[in-house]
Amino acid sequence: MIIEQLSQKEVLVQIFKALSDPVRLTIIKMLYDENREMSCGEIGEKLDITKSTASYHFKNLRDVGLTITTKTGKNKYVRLNSKMFDQFLPGFLDTLQ
Repeated sequence: MIIEQLSQKEVLVQIFKALSDPVRLTIIKMLYDENREMSCGEIGEKLDITKSTASYHFKNLRDVGLTITTKTGKNKYVRLNSKMFDQFLPGFLDTLQ
C-alpha cells in the first residue's frame, strides 16, 4: 500500500485497522515504552510469537506508516514513526497503558 496516495480519511481507516489488532497495539506500546529502536527478534521474543507472525505484524504497521524498519546486516530494527502519530493521532501514544 502506498500511504501517500490515500486521502486523510483513508489513511485514518488504515491506521485504525492496523491498531485494532492486540498484538500490533502491544508492539506500538512496547516501542513507545522502550523509547528506542528495537530489533524484530527482541520484540518477537518478548511477545512469544513466531518469526512469521512477527513479520506479518511488522509489515502491517510499516505499510500504514506507523513504524519504520531498517536493516543492518542480517538484523531488522523497528522504531515508531512519531511524525505519523503526531499528524494523524496526536496524543494517542500518551494514552497507552
